[in-house]
Amino acid sequence: MGMEPENHKMKALNLLRSRICDPKFIFKDSPEGNYSKLKFMISSSVTEACNNSILLLGPRGSGKVAVLELVIQDLLLQYPDSISVIRLNGLLHSDDISAFKEIARQLCMEHQLLFSKAASFDDNSQFMVAVLKECGLAHKTVLFILDEFDLFAQGKQRLLYSLLDAMQSVTSQAVVLGISCRLDADQLLEKRVRSRFSHRKMLFLPPSMEDSQRLLVHMLTLPIDSSFPHDYVVEFNRKIQNIIEDRRFKEIFNKYLNFDSSVKHLLRFLFCAVSHMDLQTGLLSVENFESAFSSIQRQPKLECLKNCSILELYILVCMKRLEVKEQILCNFNSVMKEYKSIHDSFQTSDYYARNVCLRAFEHLIHRELICFTDNRGHSLSVEFRPVKLLISSAELHQGLRAYHCCPKLPSLKLLFSELTFLSLLPCLNTHIVANTNKGNLSNNNVLFSKSESESMSTSRGGVCFFVFTYTNYLCNTSTMPIYVAD
Repeated sequence: MGMEPENHKMKALNLLRSRICDPKFIFKDSPEGNYSKLKFMISSSVTEACNNSILLLGPRGSGKVAVLELVIQDLLLQYPDSISVIRLNGLLHSDDISAFKEIARQLCMEHQLLFSKAASFDDNSQFMVAVLKECGLAHKTVLFILDEFDLFAQGKQRLLYSLLDAMQSVTSQAVVLGISCRLDADQLLEKRVRSRFSHRKMLFLPPSMEDSQRLLVHMLTLPIDSSFPHDYVVEFNRKIQNIIEDRRFKEIFNKYLNFDSSVKHLLRFLFCAVSHMDLQTGLLSVENFESAFSSIQRQPKLECLKNCSILELYILVCMKRLEVKEQILCNFNSVMKEYKSIHDSFQTSDYYARNVCLRAFEHLIHRELICFTDNRGHSLSVEFRPVKLLISSAELHQGLRAYHCCPKLPSLKLLFSELTFLSLLPCLNTHIVANTNKGNLSNNNVLFSKSESESMSTSRGGVCFFVFTYTNYLCNTSTMPIYVAD
C-alpha cells in the first residue's frame, strides 16, 4: 500500500539522513573491509581464549572508532557473558598512576567490587593482574581500548609493559586495541614493550575519488522495492545519476575532497546537501551541494578580511607583492616603501599618513592576518620587527573580490591582478610567452615598449620569454594577451 503523496518526500529525506548517521550502513557493506577483519580477529581471540594486541591506525575522521564500536556492539550481543570492555584515552590517562587507577575503577564497576580511591599505584597494578587471571579462569576476555595510543607510548611506558607482560601468562585472557592517528605508533614502543606486542596493524585510509563516489551513490540511492512510489524512486535515482555526471558537481566534489577527503567530513557534506533538498519537488540538485560546500568550508581569514579597512587591504597587498618579489620577511618600513611605490605608479587617491598606516599595521597584527616572525626583539619598535603574511594569495584574491567597498578602478583589485600575473613567474614548468614582432605590446591596460621588451627578454626560436622586473608596467590579466605554454 502506497503512502500519501505529501508524505513520501519527507520520509525520503528522513531515510537519507538516517543512513548518513548510521555507521552500520556505511561500514558493514564490504565483506573485505576493516569491519569484517577486525571482528574476525577479536572473535577468534574470544572463542580460542588467546591474547592479542592490535593497532588501528589512520588519520582522524577515517572511521577507526566507528568501526571498533560496531564490532564491540556485535560481539557483546554474540558473547554477552564473555567480554568486558575497559576504555582509556591518552588525553586523560597518559600518566601511569591515573591510567591504573581508571582501570581499577572500571574493573570494580564491571565485577561489582568496591573501589578504593586511596589505593596506591602498586595496589592498582597488582589488582589488574589478579583480575586478568580470574577472568582467564572464567573464560572471560577483557578488551582494553587505548584511544590516542601514541600518548601512552611516551615516558617509561609502564602501563603498556604491565598490560602486555600480564598477557604473556597462560591464565590471563585479554585483547589490547590501540587507536592512533600516527602511522608510526608502533615504532614509539620501547624494546621490552615491542617484544611483547603482537604487531597486528589495520590501516584506515581516506577513500579515493572513485570510492567516495561509490559511497555517495550508495548513500543517496533509494531502494526500488520499498514503500515509496515507483515513479518517484526512478526519478530520484535518475536525478542522482545526472548530478554525479554533472560538470559543476564534479568541480565541487573535487574541491571538497582536496579540502578534506576523510569519511567523517564526507558524511557531513552529504548530510548538509540532503538537508538543503527541496521538499516541493522531493529531489536533490547540484545547487544543494553548492550550498552545502559553501556552508561547510571554514574560511576564518576571509571573515577577517570582510571587516578590514581599505588601508589595511593596501598593506596586505603590499606585503603580498613583497612576498612575490621573494621578500618573505619584511617590516613596516619596507611595506611603506612598497605602499609609496604603488601610489606613485598608479596615482591613487588613497594615500594615508605614516602614523595612520602604523595603527592599521598594528591592527592587522592584532587580528592575526600578519604576525611577527619570532619572539625576539621585544625591545625594538614595531616598525623594525620582521613580520610575515598569514593568508595565501587565493584567500586574499577571494577576499578582495568579495569586498563590496573595495575601489573598483586602478586600485586594489587592479593591483591584485598584476599580483596574480607575477605569481606565475616562479613556476618551473610555466612560461609567459609573448610576441614582440609588432613592436609595441599595448592595449587598454598593457604597455611595453619594444626596447623594454628586448631588454627584458631572451629569444628562444623567435619567441621571447619575458623575465619581467616589478616596475614600469601596468597589467590587468583579464585583458592582457598572455599565452601560457609548458
